[in-house]
Amino acid sequence: MHDDRSLVEARLKRVLEERIRPAVYPDSVPLEVAVWHAPGEPVPVSEGLAAEPSPIEVGARWGVPWGTSWFRVTGTVPKAWAGRTVEALLDLGFDENMPGFQCEGLVYRPDGTPVKGLNPRNQWVRIGAPVAGGEEVRLHVEAASNPVILDYHPFLPTRLGDKETAGSEPQYSLTRMDLAVFDETVWQLVLDLEVLGELMAELPVESARRWDVLRAVERALDALDLQDVGGTAGRARERLTDVLSSPAVPSAHRISAVGHAHIDSAWLWPLRETVRKVARTTANMTSLLDEEPDFVFAMSQAQQWAWVKEHRPEVWARVKKAVADGRFVPAGGMWVESDTNMPGSEAMARQFVHGKRFFLDEFGIENQEAWLPDTFGFAAGLPQIIKAAGSKWLLTQKISWSQTNTFPHHTFQWEGIDGTRIFTHFPPVDTYNCSMQGREIAHAARNFKDKGAARHSLAPTGWGDGGGGTTREMVAKAARLRDLEGSATVAWETPETFFRKAEADYPEPPVWVGELYLELHRATLTSQARTKQGNRRSEHLLREAELWAATAAVRAGFAYPYEDLDRIWKTVLLHQFHDILPGSSIAWVHREARATYERLERELTAIITAAQQALAGSGETELVFNAAPHARRGVPAGGAGTVAVEGSTALEPRAGGGFTLDNGLLRIEVDERGLVPSVYDLAAGRETVPPGRPANLLQLHPDFPNMWDAWDVDEFYRNTVTDLTDVEEVGAGEDGSSVRVVRSFGGSRVVQVLSLAPGERRLVVDTEVDWHETEKFLKLAFPLDVHAERYASETQFGHFHRPTHTNTSWEAAKFEACNHRFVHVAEPGWGVALVTDSTYGHDVTRAVRQDGGRGATTTVRVSLLRAPRFPDPETDQGVHRFRHALVPGAEIGDAVREGWRVNLPERRVRGAGPVAPLVSVAEDAVAVTAVKLADDGSGDVVVRFHEAHGGRSTATLAPGFDVASVTVTDLLERPLPDAPAPRSEDGRIVLPLGPFELVTLRLRRA
Repeated sequence: MHDDRSLVEARLKRVLEERIRPAVYPDSVPLEVAVWHAPGEPVPVSEGLAAEPSPIEVGARWGVPWGTSWFRVTGTVPKAWAGRTVEALLDLGFDENMPGFQCEGLVYRPDGTPVKGLNPRNQWVRIGAPVAGGEEVRLHVEAASNPVILDYHPFLPTRLGDKETAGSEPQYSLTRMDLAVFDETVWQLVLDLEVLGELMAELPVESARRWDVLRAVERALDALDLQDVGGTAGRARERLTDVLSSPAVPSAHRISAVGHAHIDSAWLWPLRETVRKVARTTANMTSLLDEEPDFVFAMSQAQQWAWVKEHRPEVWARVKKAVADGRFVPAGGMWVESDTNMPGSEAMARQFVHGKRFFLDEFGIENQEAWLPDTFGFAAGLPQIIKAAGSKWLLTQKISWSQTNTFPHHTFQWEGIDGTRIFTHFPPVDTYNCSMQGREIAHAARNFKDKGAARHSLAPTGWGDGGGGTTREMVAKAARLRDLEGSATVAWETPETFFRKAEADYPEPPVWVGELYLELHRATLTSQARTKQGNRRSEHLLREAELWAATAAVRAGFAYPYEDLDRIWKTVLLHQFHDILPGSSIAWVHREARATYERLERELTAIITAAQQALAGSGETELVFNAAPHARRGVPAGGAGTVAVEGSTALEPRAGGGFTLDNGLLRIEVDERGLVPSVYDLAAGRETVPPGRPANLLQLHPDFPNMWDAWDVDEFYRNTVTDLTDVEEVGAGEDGSSVRVVRSFGGSRVVQVLSLAPGERRLVVDTEVDWHETEKFLKLAFPLDVHAERYASETQFGHFHRPTHTNTSWEAAKFEACNHRFVHVAEPGWGVALVTDSTYGHDVTRAVRQDGGRGATTTVRVSLLRAPRFPDPETDQGVHRFRHALVPGAEIGDAVREGWRVNLPERRVRGAGPVAPLVSVAEDAVAVTAVKLADDGSGDVVVRFHEAHGGRSTATLAPGFDVASVTVTDLLERPLPDAPAPRSEDGRIVLPLGPFELVTLRLRRA
């Protein structure tokens, strides 16, 4: 027997391409087409349908970038086609790439009823099956001429990413507008041959099954008359019956296919276009559900569901019916598929609160799974948040993109910082856009890391990113793979069904402790600094608004702004989507984000101001409001009082140039270059900065990653560095307790103010950068005279330790990492915190001492700015302001406290006198992250807090109002029946806490 596989494969490929696929539509007639181009932004459906179009011919150019064109297609089904299946073929000018990255359309009937979406893999609209002949056809297509941003040269700068710079050149040529006969038998033959050909390519050469398939395909091709494909397709299919009906072996890997369209809520398109992408996809999927009884579709991101409800009520009605039938499944239970590294504690919690509540309110459905296939790594605090929201499973996919280390499991228990474990699945198919190709199915079975212990995996199936969803071809392939020898078995199932089966199949999976770090896309911690600052600022303004509004509502009858806060939270959560907050979207997205954050700041500031004035009352006493969870300068946490400044800071010239700052706690030297060679802790008698390695050193690197400009920074960027030591000015600041440093480099300018306030143990570094670099990476370095093998960085509801060394490839791969408000480096008995008001990316390295002393030094560098050119060619150009503070002698509790402090500056209001906290907590280790009124409008006070030092503690809460009852709740403020009841001691609420334990209490007012 000779190996003629290649000959059969070549024959199959040519016959499919040149004869069989073209015969799926054997007859066609052209439709008449007219078009109306909407001016400006998209118009309501009613307006588009009513507009008077002008004739347009196939082949004509259409579609300015980001424009909307309404096509009207009309025609008559030939009478000769009676009894046959007829479809309209509507090609707007698609190429053969993935849907969602080019022009798209949504088809309507004349009465405004949506039919289905159009994209490169879904160009057909069913007219009749069968037709009677003579039917009049009239369809309207709302076509979006979204430009191609990610093309074959995906990293070339383009101005197409913003309608303000994209120009007006038409993007597309109308390609085909026909009525055509659809030959079901030929179409089925295509799918038979595709499945068998793809299976054959994956089977071993020596496999008897491979030869059975090869000979069957050969017989089918022999039975086909290439001059009469339609007349002989049935005969060809008969030759394939046996090999298609041969069942899979009992030990075959089992795949749960979940219909899916991972739609990025913004990426290479603006938010407003995602609204329409979701409408197109959901219209397609509800149509496919009607046609395919076994098919199941799952859609995550409650925001996208809300968009359909608000903007496309006619599609929403179809979605609701499909949900009621149990086949269109709300998934994930989050407002959006957010980044999970950078959102703060409360924001991460509210992603689940608002997401789960939407699905509960609309459908009575509670998700058990978190669904985050494309998020760029997962913070170590996430497991307990998932559990506290009432969920217990997690699905992700992106870890398969890691460049250095292969993750060792596909199904495992993920343990977070507090010990919570979440059953997690990482699909071995290695894509969240599975299309049921044989290579994908075979890869999932071969790749599955848990063979011998488990046999189930999940495959999210459908075109995603830009939308599109599952196609009828994917469903047809899955039907053939349900029980096929040589393949894994495939069945359409809901996420819940899969997870229940997987848990039963694998009762004792391995455990992974700590963050799920993605060894890729590390630069997303820095790109688009203004977006990140807007997020951080909004999170803390929301904390203030809830705290002071709740306090004023209880104390002063203030009208708690439920609706405004709900709306603002949802807006902030939307912008935490994993291509907005990470800075990897087009210019349009970030331009709108900046305007949105400015608007939210005005709204939240107005709420805060009104509530504080209501609390302060009438008077001329200057009150300081402290929204942080710890007392400071005599003002209680969550309260207001008067502050008397004690002590002073001396500013003296320094020998050799520069200045010395001394407040009796710290003595700081700023040299003639504006660098900091010494930060001396007077109480400890300890130097913070190692000899010969000054702090406050700005460093500039070239930044041209191998791929994914806005997303990636590759390790080789460190090979070249420029220390920015040239200085234009080092002078005394206007306040008499600070030093002003000015320096320029390239086309940019930096102004820094280094200050040491009286009575404070922290050096504050305010940095203003007027940034005009391209493909550069700016870091701010703080070498520390601390010998540490690990350091702590804040994450949600706690902190996480990472090594400072690179003993293994896993540690070396973490050369850029995320922190929230602080990084803490310590030896036993003495440490240093570096706190930040807006940056996330950082790196920590070890070095030998330059003075020959023992022990290593540790350098913490914060990442300030990048300048990638794709997808936004003007990324971060302009003025930026950052605040960092170096805190010598800091324990972890000091790092926590100072991190809150730098993000929640004091507010001063004139009033009658001090304001007591609504709720106070005695223990320094307990951090209150939210004080608010219950979302249900009952007036109950909700307090959320956690143990913040990583040890055991007891929370002692003192309410500043009469309490009728105390209930431990989940994040959605629902009672937890199995939670231990808090003790009551002299009107105080006492609750023991484990390390990083998160608790939500609901206090009913008497």
